[in-house]
Amino acid sequence: MMEITLTRETSSDHGTLGRLIGPGINLHTIELPWRDNTPNLSCIPAGEYYCELVRSPRFGRVYHVKDVPGRSHVLIHSGNYAGDSTKGWRTHSHGCILPGRKRGQLGNQAAVLCSRAALTSFMRSLAGRDFILNIEEVY
Repeated sequence: MMEITLTRETSSDHGTLGRLIGPGINLHTIELPWRDNTPNLSCIPAGEYYCELVRSPRFGRVYHVKDVPGRSHVLIHSGNYAGDSTKGWRTHSHGCILPGRKRGQLGNQAAVLCSRAALTSFMRSLAGRDFILNIEEVY
């Protein structure tokens, strides 16, 4: 089974920035900051997860990160922001992983950019195959 690694590199109230690396995959990511795995407010715990293709009513065909302790509906979908909404930052994530082609800022907030294009290339590289996602932290 294919393995893909998400390496979290830095985290702040703006979000958790990382890299998603695997065969034919080299993307940036943004997730919510760590908030003790609180649903809708926190990124998920580091670890190993099985991911499978699903059809989301909101996002269409995306990958579902399965068996996250205390969480459900964790997806890999497009979006730009993943800030701490309790501190007034914008977010497109409620615990999901958002890919981007590059990092940058939108307004005064950290973001990933070209997210739809990144998700399209990610989906094309996987061609519908399930995979193992290894999340590690280096910060």
